[in-house]
Amino acid sequence: MTSRVLSRARLGTVLTFALAGMLCGVWVSRTPALADRFGLSDGSVGVAILVWGIGAIIAMQGLRGVMARAGSAAVLRVAAPLTALSMVFVALAPSWPLLLAGVAMFGMTFGLTDVGMNAQGSAVERSYGRPVMNAMHAGWCAGAISGGLLGAFSASAGMSFGQTLCGGGLLALPAALAIGRTYIPEHTSEEENEDSPTATARRSRRVRMPLVVYLVGALAFAAFMMEGSIADWSGLYLSRELGAGEAVGALGYPLFEAAMLTGRLVGDRLRGRLGTRRLLTYAGLGTAATVMVVVLAPVPKVALLGFFLAGLAICTVTPTTISVAGTVAPGRSAGAVAQVGAMGYGGLVLGPVVIGFLSDVSSLRVGLGVAAVLGLLIAAGARYVPMRRLVAFRGEREVERDTVTLAA
Repeated sequence: MTSRVLSRARLGTVLTFALAGMLCGVWVSRTPALADRFGLSDGSVGVAILVWGIGAIIAMQGLRGVMARAGSAAVLRVAAPLTALSMVFVALAPSWPLLLAGVAMFGMTFGLTDVGMNAQGSAVERSYGRPVMNAMHAGWCAGAISGGLLGAFSASAGMSFGQTLCGGGLLALPAALAIGRTYIPEHTSEEENEDSPTATARRSRRVRMPLVVYLVGALAFAAFMMEGSIADWSGLYLSRELGAGEAVGALGYPLFEAAMLTGRLVGDRLRGRLGTRRLLTYAGLGTAATVMVVVLAPVPKVALLGFFLAGLAICTVTPTTISVAGTVAPGRSAGAVAQVGAMGYGGLVLGPVVIGFLSDVSSLRVGLGVAAVLGLLIAAGARYVPMRRLVAFRGEREVERDTVTLAA
């Protein structure tokens, strides 16, 4: 594989992350307008959000075998354009039942796109032979910020929920089709040598993923749960618990996302210096400390600082777990990434529900305190991440980079 093809694939994957982030940002920023369009209660809007998350998890888990057989490139070329089209379907849904059907389809296609782009990122990273996954996830942050700004602009311009989502989907469709030409196939030593012992054993017994995949998935679950909790509850925490105005309350999540973007731009270099275990340990401890700044904040300004610092602390965990997943199950990297992604989305869906329950029986301060506990669990689980070298593939040749480790 030439360096030009590899560079093109890396750019295409980053743009795919950005495109998915943009679609998600538009959806999240205009979801509250669902209530106005259909006269829904807050609970019904929550149902729509839950349907989206469940659809994503079902697609990730149920179609893991398809991903393993077809490869991320083939899946992405179908799933990414369908995600854009399904957003248009949501925008045009004339009734509540059809809206839920459209949201479920949007969630499923988005889930496939998410796991496909992570698997493609893992393939690109293995071809490079050095960590690049954090930079790819930075593309997601940039896209999410732009999508949120697009949603805010459309709202200020008086555009409806349907007009905004329809516009976002139609803008994303040609981009998704064009980016599809940049993807590369996955390469592993077992796939290239079908007579190898590992490949023979894999054919003879189609078993579940190695236990270590589920361990890495548990770390992703904790990271996604923490991110989802801040995304859904930061505004309410600032306004209800700390008495901030609506404009100040809306700043929590953008600051968190901007911090994640900043951290992910340097995350790969940090990983190369610290090693994966140390990076995850420090990230977990930093998350616990910075979330406590939020929980104990006496005024909104301190909480906003805490949200920003929390974004810097947690930002490397998700891309690092996805990267590790691509190496711990040789010959089944796409399936392993799909499994870890599905577990992560489980945390994304469950987190806001747990926080909401705790806030009902106690307070939002107690609810958000769960995120601090999750940080400690990430730090504790980091010691069990396996020591594996990152391997670069150049054509038919496998090149080991002794100076770059996935865990140290």
